[in-house]
Amino acid sequence: MKILGVGTDITECLRIAQMIERHGELFIGRVYTPHEIEYCRSRRMATQHFAGRWAAKEAVLKALGTGWRRGISWRDVEIRNLPSGQPVAILRGGTAEIAAERGIRCVFVSISHCRTNATAYAVAVDEPPGAEREE
Repeated sequence: MKILGVGTDITECLRIAQMIERHGELFIGRVYTPHEIEYCRSRRMATQHFAGRWAAKEAVLKALGTGWRRGISWRDVEIRNLPSGQPVAILRGGTAEIAAERGIRCVFVSISHCRTNATAYAVAVDEPPGAEREE
């Protein structure tokens, strides 16, 4: 497994709370997928979870080596949790195309948050976990 990119991001939970307060459903629906919205709203301290997913999306784009550019939308990166609780990045649209062009087959994600900040780290690799190579 070869690391093809890394990314990290930190955001203030208050900033995300203010965006939600100011722009409401328009902001939420533009940035988060229905699954992410359902997940965050089901949690205590939903703002921290929204902020964590924001940071994770930013970290994934940095790991892809793109940042924000034409052809990429917020919802092209979806953060889901495996039954174990481990977050994973699902790439769609523009981000899936970029990942394929760069040989990225999997993006590992880690998210942490507290009352004030949320941070995330992403590692892009050339093969999914458990893939076996012939030597």
